Amino acid sequence: MWPWKRKHEDEGEPIPLSQEDYNGLFPDEQSGAADSIRDRALKQALATRQFEIELYWKRATYFWTFIGAAFGGFAAVQAVDKALREELSLVLGCLGLVFSVAWYCVNRGSKFWQENWENHVDLLEGDTSSPLFKIVTRRSKSKGYLKPIWCFLKDTLTGPAPLSVSKINQLISVFVVFIWLALLCKVSPGFASRRTDIDILYTSLFLATALICLAFFTLGRTDNVNYKSNATRRTAKIVKE
Repeated sequence: MWPWKRKHEDEGEPIPLSQEDYNGLFPDEQSGAADSIRDRALKQALATRQFEIELYWKRATYFWTFIGAAFGGFAAVQAVDKALREELSLVLGCLGLVFSVAWYCVNRGSKFWQENWENHVDLLEGDTSSPLFKIVTRRSKSKGYLKPIWCFLKDTLTGPAPLSVSKINQLISVFVVFIWLALLCKVSPGFASRRTDIDILYTSLFLATALICLAFFTLGRTDNVNYKSNATRRTAKIVKE
């Protein structure tokens, strides 16, 4: 084994691959099956990519349900007594903020794994199959008898555009986070205006909200190390009485 590979394994770091290393892991030669290892890997990458896309929108629906409920609850408590309204608004605001930040992080995590499988598809296709996912077709611009302004409006308002649906979803989640931050600043007594003493309950709730949001970006990251697992095996036998 090459010394640099041993070094990475000893340190628990993932082993970097070159294009030649990657191609060596997925050879074109058939190994007793109808398809080569590379063909089967390409089919698996395509299937997993589609699965990640489906999970992406299922997760979005999950978070929208909780965030929408938090928005509804926040609006509903504005009609109750002032003291109770401040407390409930703060709790719902912190809850909505946590779910919105979590939604943003999950969007980025889903995008990471989706691109991982898309990159595998790009690397695997081409030699043994057609480069379908590498070729992008686009509609030609409107021209001819139509007036230039009308052509521009037609292409801009009704035509397709190379926009990323997942990136737009991420931007929406960032906007929702800012909305919750603005609402929290509005309903939090003593923090924005400094006209009242800081309450222990409010301080603890704010601190817990900040810590859990920070944990999403630190403790919530995918482990990028070589795994070393422990395994045990049980034995069973029948004892005659």
